[in-house]
Amino acid sequence: MYYLDGNVEYHDIHPKDLWVYNKLQLCRVLGYKCGPVGSDVPEPNFYVVKPAINFMGMCRHARIVWLDGSTDHFHPGEFWCEVFEGEHLSVDYQNESCKLTVKGYRDPQKPLYKWDKWEKIDKKVEFPEILKNLEKKYEWINCEFINGNLIEAHMRPNPDFRHGNVVAIPNWGDISQYRECELKKGYNYVDDPDYKRKGFWID
Repeated sequence: MYYLDGNVEYHDIHPKDLWVYNKLQLCRVLGYKCGPVGSDVPEPNFYVVKPAINFMGMCRHARIVWLDGSTDHFHPGEFWCEVFEGEHLSVDYQNESCKLTVKGYRDPQKPLYKWDKWEKIDKKVEFPEILKNLEKKYEWINCEFINGNLIEAHMRPNPDFRHGNVVAIPNWGDISQYRECELKKGYNYVDDPDYKRKGFWID
């Protein structure tokens, strides 16, 4: 089921499985360097700071910042975590079997939510062991990985590829020359507003 409303998604999840949506808890169980706002970082470095729970998606309020010691100045609903670099994948599993893998492309100088393109790739990713004993059986689970590190999971498939497309190029309201070139190749536009995104060009 393609949840386009976080309220519906939330109510379909078994209460004992809500921990999966708590990114701080997920990262802690996975052994990452992380902690709640109010706890000191272990060493001076760049860390990603974002809401621990965000059913609205789109990396809202997520950013990478330099931290040295205290994190008391951030919002109490946020947490910090080590920064992972490398291939960013969104993977859909149907009954724990990998069905769709898409790779994200983003200029590292841009905000974390502002992706340039998502594209299907031929790659199978093993279903995370940590999600194999959930209270409820979910037909679809979507996971995001950076360089093989699980960073979040959702009990639904990726809605950006529900049109059967292979490529999804977000429209942020600033059409670049790159996107204009892609349009010449026969891409179609679909309205799909979410946060600061207006829609997608899809093939």
